[in-house]
Amino acid sequence: MQKRKLGIHNLEVSAIGLGCMGMSFGYGPAGEKNEMIKVIRAAVEHGVTFFDTAEVYGPFINEELVGEALEPFKGEVIIATKFGFNIQVLAQKPWIVPIPGTTKLHRLTENNAAASIVLTESELREMEAASAHIEVVGTRYTEAMEKSTGL
Repeated sequence: MQKRKLGIHNLEVSAIGLGCMGMSFGYGPAGEKNEMIKVIRAAVEHGVTFFDTAEVYGPFINEELVGEALEPFKGEVIIATKFGFNIQVLAQKPWIVPIPGTTKLHRLTENNAAASIVLTESELREMEAASAHIEVVGTRYTEAMEKSTGL
């Protein structure tokens, strides 16, 4: 797994993180705890060192899940929380680290493979031009979830 350096202190993390929200909250029924622990630990085995959780995911349930799953890797991984979304998820800046969420091992493998894709300047410009014409509509969260973000 490739690495990225974040911030002025060059915190080193994997080029792809793992968002853990959907494992216990948000997009349907929570995953079975032991299965979700297996997915998180498999992510570490695949080189993922950057994990996202937040107290609002549950509340607190997701933090407990991630803490339990990553306990054997204390000092080897970074746990973060995210806020404010400005999609740009590897080629845009060397300090951008996507944190896609999944509850499935095959999606974890698929997500991690994105770190090996290299886009040319021409491809980036073409994608930016095409996406500039897309109108984003709708909301990301339900009204209740949106209120909990404080935005």
